[in-house]
Amino acid sequence: MAFPPRYPLLFNPKARSQRGQRTLRFLMEHSTRFYLCATNTSEEARAMAARFAAEGEPIVVAAGGDGTLNAVVSGLAGSKTALGVLPAGTMNVFARELGIPSDHLGKAFDVIERGYVREIDLFEANRAPFVQMAGVGFDAMVIEETTWESKKMLGPLAYLLAAVKVLGEKPPQMEVVFSDGRTEHGVAVLAGNGSLYGGQFKLFRKADNQDSMLDVLVFKEAGYRFVLDSLKGLAKGGVDLAVSTEYFQSERFTVIADREVPVQVDGELLGRAQEVSFEESSRRLRVIAPEETIVSRFGEVLRAMSPWTKRVAEPTSNQGA
Repeated sequence: MAFPPRYPLLFNPKARSQRGQRTLRFLMEHSTRFYLCATNTSEEARAMAARFAAEGEPIVVAAGGDGTLNAVVSGLAGSKTALGVLPAGTMNVFARELGIPSDHLGKAFDVIERGYVREIDLFEANRAPFVQMAGVGFDAMVIEETTWESKKMLGPLAYLLAAVKVLGEKPPQMEVVFSDGRTEHGVAVLAGNGSLYGGQFKLFRKADNQDSMLDVLVFKEAGYRFVLDSLKGLAKGGVDLAVSTEYFQSERFTVIADREVPVQVDGELLGRAQEVSFEESSRRLRVIAPEETIVSRFGEVLRAMSPWTKRVAEPTSNQGA
């Protein structure tokens, strides 16, 4: 008698949010399909993922948010083991990028069962790998200011409250040096391997996680102008359409700040640094994904609005390169 496969699955057993509790119930209900591996820290998740890869497991599943995924990705990168994703975090940006259902664990598990493998780029910020996006300055400052307690109580609103606090501070000054010798100056930098940021915002319109390029947004203005221009840009179809933002694509670049500033990768605080080097990793990642993107209800609304956004955006395009 043939039995269905069991997948090694890494998860945080201490998840106390409603979503975390639903995920734990789902895992218990499907426990015969997994080798459940509870992890206490990101370092432990990374080490366990690397061990499974070294033992030749074809698929390792991560159940959690983008921070959990980043740890598991670090352990699997460059191996033949594919990453399976059960989205259980607040944003689940990487899952949305791949078209994995982020609001239905059963459908996400169906994607793993079908087993379609996609190979994607990995980039590094000061040698720390990231699969979706990274930031230097403003957004990393917001993450640094957002406590676990506030996220539990307020969800995504916690980030907004932290952002208001950060907006009142004096911004750092940054020089961005690209691999072709170009330089740009600004107050914050975002880098995208995928197109999405912060949930379902298509921040990096040209991004492709299989093109060996990072899409780079350099923000020129600070304070509330930073937020207002970003919102205007999103309404028009892209943040890079705002007059105070420049958009680039590059395989490698360095950010040099006038002081140590926070750095984040895949939504997790990496630490503080005055100089941050971004480059493509020599390793790639194999990931289980749908053969065709599953569009969410939110995505369908945006698609319906696309003729309007294109008409509004055309006169104000401000493409850096």
